[in-house]
Amino acid sequence: MEESSYTGLPTSHLLGSVPAVITEENNSTKHVATDESMQIFPPNNGVDRGTGYQTVGGRTEAFEQQPASNWRGVFSISSYSQYFDVDTDVVVIRLISSLNPVAGDFFSKIDANPDLYGLIWISTTLVFVLAALGNLATFLMQKHADNSTSWSFDVSYMNVAACSIYGYAIVVPLAYYFFLQYMGSNASLIRFWCMWGYSLTIFIISSFLLLIPVEFLRWVIILLTGVASASFVALNLRSYIEGNELSVAIIAAFFLQIALAIFIKVWFFP
Repeated sequence: MEESSYTGLPTSHLLGSVPAVITEENNSTKHVATDESMQIFPPNNGVDRGTGYQTVGGRTEAFEQQPASNWRGVFSISSYSQYFDVDTDVVVIRLISSLNPVAGDFFSKIDANPDLYGLIWISTTLVFVLAALGNLATFLMQKHADNSTSWSFDVSYMNVAACSIYGYAIVVPLAYYFFLQYMGSNASLIRFWCMWGYSLTIFIISSFLLLIPVEFLRWVIILLTGVASASFVALNLRSYIEGNELSVAIIAAFFLQIALAIFIKVWFFP
């Protein structure tokens, strides 16, 4: 009884008493993580030492500020390695197609995977063939005319062959590419280099026939070769570009091939 009476006494008037009810307030600060405060971890050590820790927003902005076209790839050899990744069977088919001057479907055959094999390897082969067979033809003609005359290998044939063949195979397609781009027509420089490179295949074959020491037959062979190569270039070029106003460019391409054939005959097989 005494204990129960003690508990019923009010205690608020007693000195040193503490209120029984304590108000709890949540004063904790809530931190909201935003994309701007988020950091990418780990930093790009060894890759880009100027970046370090980056925010997500800053990385996106830097990504958008990159230029759309990187011209450094134009001067990089690795950018052109894909155009040499071609099977031997495909190259043989294209070589055979280049010997058919009236088909006019060469661009459709290389549309999926144009290559630079014709530009580099066929041109290089033609350079060595012209230098070697040109000297041999000169030797045969001199021996046929007079057996007592002395003969020496002319190294200048190699220099002229390299400058003329490489210059023609690179500059002419490049000039047509810029011209057609200026005229508003669709043009592909890689496809032009590919087509003009393969058009030189027939000159390698005819160079062996030009060893015949008969001048009349030589002119017949080189003119037939020039017409065949010119028809191959002109007909395929006509199937690729559109517009009657560009017919002059097609005719010019035809006569450029004829001029190349005549130059080969006059300089290397006189």
